[in-house]
Amino acid sequence: MVIDMNESKLDTIEQIREFLTGTTDVTFSIPADESTLRAFVGTVIRRFGYFRLAKAQRGVLFAYLGRMTGYSRAHLSRLLAQYRDTRSLKPLARASRTSFARQYSPADVALLAETDSLHDTLSGPATTVLLKRAFTVFGDARFARLSQISVSHLYNLRKDELYRKQRVAWQRTRPSAVAIGKRQAPAPRGLPGYIRIDTVHQGDQDGIKGIYHINAVDIVTQWELVASVERISEAFLLPVIALLLEGFPFTIRGFHSDLRIRVRQPRHRRASGEAARGIHQIAPAPDQR
Repeated sequence: MVIDMNESKLDTIEQIREFLTGTTDVTFSIPADESTLRAFVGTVIRRFGYFRLAKAQRGVLFAYLGRMTGYSRAHLSRLLAQYRDTRSLKPLARASRTSFARQYSPADVALLAETDSLHDTLSGPATTVLLKRAFTVFGDARFARLSQISVSHLYNLRKDELYRKQRVAWQRTRPSAVAIGKRQAPAPRGLPGYIRIDTVHQGDQDGIKGIYHINAVDIVTQWELVASVERISEAFLLPVIALLLEGFPFTIRGFHSDLRIRVRQPRHRRASGEAARGIHQIAPAPDQR
């Protein structure tokens, strides 16, 4: 059950003390919005005149603020000190204790990007010399700060987001088409060693996948070898094709296959250099489609 309570009805320190005593076992749902909590603290401070109260009364009000906001003692003490000094509880923007003052402005970063663009992004030492000469020799006041930059910090500025927006051009990876085969009929010129490889599926029976027969035929001599594989894939085909090519009594100069067999690279020791350039694919016969 959610109960909305209007705490503004608590007008005196005694009422605050009784409220704290009576709600010891009550858990409050504290808003997550920091600005809402800070506004509540400021309202309570002004309503009760916190800094004009006696020490004991301030202690009661301090406990009340901690109970209602969930702030730690240290954080609540900082807020009270901030209100005492500035009459405001707006978040204070400050640098971290380990940060350094920014020496180079966004205009310097943009000027460095322009310089690198004109000189095609030279090395760090060469760029620092250009920046120094632009100010000392040519009197360009825009380079007053950059003329003193170190090489290491120059590389830091090149990593800046503003610099990268001006200089870095992102480009998608362009896929390169690698031909794993070409549709071209072989030209044996009457020489043996040009092998045609075809596949024939035996067919399925009772839901069991049938095997594939691999026919390797020399185009000129009609020397034929037959083997069988379980699947049409590189893992099954390459060892069988290697055995088939071993069985031919002449040098293999090239071979071509139907669309079911795609050989990326001849891996057989008997395949000559001409065979490496003579891997072809042709459309399968109608009965093999």
